[in-house]
Amino acid sequence: MYAVRMAREDETEFREAARRCISLGLSPRDVAFVAADQPSLFPPIPDGDPTHSFNVPRAYGELLRDAICHRASDRFALLYDVLWRTVRGQRALLTNLADPAVARLDDYVRNVRRDIHKVHAFLRFRPRRIEGQTLFVAWFEPLHFTLRRATPFFVDRFAGMDWLIATPIGTALWSQGQLVFGPPAARPPDESDAVLDDLWSTYYRSTFNPARMRLDAMVKEMPRHYWPNMPETSLIPAMVAEAGARVAHMSDRAPDQAPLFAGKIAARVRPATDVPAIPLEELRAEVSACRRCPLHGPATQAVCGEGPSDAGVMFVGEQPGDQEDLVGRPFVGPAGQLFDRAIAEAGLDRAALYVTNAVKHFKYEPRGKRRIHKKPNAGEVAACRWWLEREIATVQPRLVVALGGTAAGALAQRAVSVTRERGPMAFGEQPGFVTVHPSFLLRLPDDASKAAEYGRFVADLRRIRAMMTGEAADPSPRIRDA
Repeated sequence: MYAVRMAREDETEFREAARRCISLGLSPRDVAFVAADQPSLFPPIPDGDPTHSFNVPRAYGELLRDAICHRASDRFALLYDVLWRTVRGQRALLTNLADPAVARLDDYVRNVRRDIHKVHAFLRFRPRRIEGQTLFVAWFEPLHFTLRRATPFFVDRFAGMDWLIATPIGTALWSQGQLVFGPPAARPPDESDAVLDDLWSTYYRSTFNPARMRLDAMVKEMPRHYWPNMPETSLIPAMVAEAGARVAHMSDRAPDQAPLFAGKIAARVRPATDVPAIPLEELRAEVSACRRCPLHGPATQAVCGEGPSDAGVMFVGEQPGDQEDLVGRPFVGPAGQLFDRAIAEAGLDRAALYVTNAVKHFKYEPRGKRRIHKKPNAGEVAACRWWLEREIATVQPRLVVALGGTAAGALAQRAVSVTRERGPMAFGEQPGFVTVHPSFLLRLPDDASKAAEYGRFVADLRRIRAMMTGEAADPSPRIRDA
């Protein structure tokens, strides 16, 4: 008998070793697969024919790709046993789930795929400042050797930020567009992040339905093994204990009477009055749990505005983009970078501005691995006006600037043509200003048009600064009541 030393999930190494064994005519009984650092009394396999090749069904490659990531020590022996018999003429072996080796490997494959799904579902990134740069760090404890198989999901989803996934089986670092795998890491002493943990907890609390609670099913889908790495799981014992009382309370309540259709229409067109002003932190927590329209479903998270609570100017865009949806901050993508450049040229300080969007969730349509921006419809804009009005009531800016037609329409509650109405405009009793959205500049077809429109955009921003500082009066203000 010969010993074959194997790395834990090295598919290429297994293929080469299996090819050598088959070229030497070594049956599964003649080979013992051992870990690379495990001692063995058996000699290593002799050199085989490096050019020896054979064909196997495609299904075997798919089986190998997943089963080799399982922790079971017999996975290599089972894979070689199935390969040996397949090469020897049993071409239909992989479809025979009554075969003990095939059935066991099929079970390994399902366990590995389930573990990969859990990595995608339960891993939590937290921002850390390292050498002046933001690195999003996550600690996870997979049940199998699934780090390399699970990582491409995060590369596709979070390509625009630097992140590190640390596990007991290895680390994965994505930085400056490159993915590097490293050695195992120890569990960090403190992973908590008050803001993100509170957001996860708020989201979980708002989606928990006591009437549909099935504790066994919940634990099966979210095993306790993963709970220490998930801040929201600390709420589960209390919510489970309160579930019965909450269901009884809901049962005792009289059903809500739906308003008549005419009442719904009247409420929709009635202007908002007495909008309450609440602290920004409380407002952000409420926005994060928003379910006022279907956009919350496919989006990663709600993106509330940011800036000082006493900002003199509020800029309102259309909606978060792909990068904003992932990071959770407004105007950080390509349009946001152009916006930062333009306000700097105009002499405005972003740290003194409040920046938000008319719609708080990213609306998109998937195209392959990309998410393409899709304009929100009137119903979605109207549903989100609830939050925009509360932001204005809380910040109380002296001037509200609408970036683009969607933002202007949300503020004026009517269709607004940026081309015809660009400039000062009153949104009800709120002084405002209408200009283009920075993304408009990015979509222009040629450099000459981009340069000209960028100059007009900067001129608008300088005009806004002059209106706020009183440096120069507007000779012909175009004030229009909404």
